[in-house]
This record gives sequence, structure tokens and C-alpha cells, in this order.
Amino acid sequence: MRDNYREFVDRGAEIMAVGPDVATTFKRYWANEELPFIGLPDPDHRVAKLYRQEVNLFKLGRMPLNCVVDLGGHIRYVHYGASMKDIPDNETFLKVIDRLAASSNH
Repeated sequence: MRDNYREFVDRGAEIMAVGPDVATTFKRYWANEELPFIGLPDPDHRVAKLYRQEVNLFKLGRMPLNCVVDLGGHIRYVHYGASMKDIPDNETFLKVIDRLAASSNH
């Protein structure tokens, strides 16, 4: 998502990544990777539980969960990954955002 970040912002969207690490670890990772979007540490798994993100210890922890949430807080797209590699490409998210924008203009 870093590589296409500008495309998301140009559409009025923001990216937020939520992870299980504590704030200091998260902050260090974000700085080292120079990630332009928001990172939210969730060591107590509150956000993960709220969005029903699966935790599978045999598959290295939290399974990927990707969603598009509109400005009203409604989930408009959700993808629960079956493995750490099961993440939709950026084009999928951009299409969802474009469809939401088109439907709000009518």
C-alpha cells in the first residue's frame, strides 16, 4: 500500500494499519520502513476483536484483515485472509473506493 499511497489519498481515502505490537515497537517499525500511512498498535487486541480478526497461532498470529470503512464508520468491503499472503491487491481497494465515491455522487 505504500507504493500506491498517493492514489488512495488522491481519492480522499486514508490507510490505517493495526498491529499486535506495543507502541514503541510499532513506532520503530514505522520509522524504519518510512510508512506514510497511520499505524495503530493494538497489543490488547481490542481492535482485532471488534472487527473479528482471526488469530491463528499455527499461522504466526493474526490473519490479515483488510476493510474499507466509509466516513460514517460503516464497513463497505471486508476481506478476511486465510494466510499471511492472502491480501487483496491495491487495485481491489481502489475499485471499492471508486465505486463508493460514484454512488455518493448520485
